[in-house]
Amino acid sequence: MEEQFILRVPPSVAERIERLFSENGASSSEDGSLDLSFSEDGRNGTFKIGNESFPASLLDLPCVVESYKTYDESLLIKTADVGQMIMVREEEDPAPEGVEYRHGLTPPMRNARSKRFRREPDLNPELVQRVEKDLSCIMNGGTVAQTNAGAGDREEGGAKNKRAAPESSTDKQDAPVVENAATGDEPEQSESDDSMEQDN
Repeated sequence: MEEQFILRVPPSVAERIERLFSENGASSSEDGSLDLSFSEDGRNGTFKIGNESFPASLLDLPCVVESYKTYDESLLIKTADVGQMIMVREEEDPAPEGVEYRHGLTPPMRNARSKRFRREPDLNPELVQRVEKDLSCIMNGGTVAQTNAGAGDREEGGAKNKRAAPESSTDKQDAPVVENAATGDEPEQSESDDSMEQDN
């Protein structure tokens, strides 16, 4: 694997670099030399071409870019994974914010960090701890109800309300039986029951 980086320069500088490479460094013009130096922080530096200097910044790309080369225009060979870019700008251009570049290298990857990457969810620490306890109890052969027993003791009011609901439903189901016993009436029999008594 090779060590590579992406150098992004303004259009005017790109033309001068292309002209320098096409002449194979044999030109005696002012663009005969290139230099790149960084400050102590390793993120900000200066790019020099000839006698002119431009500010430069080392930025992290939103995703890794794979680099390939070919010798016969049919077989591609991977040469490197590129994760950083050196951006050269004009003196009047503002410096980028932070060390992470929010755009990719192509137009579809514009604002890639905000559009294509999921944000970290906002989780309640207490909820996470309760779920961890439930999972550990289940793995040890218990049930979730056993782990919620302690929480039910702390929240007595809510637990009493939860217990009252099923009791009221059972009372409604038993209500007709109590009324029949109070009136003393015998339960109604169907025609099939009458026929069975006659046969006996």
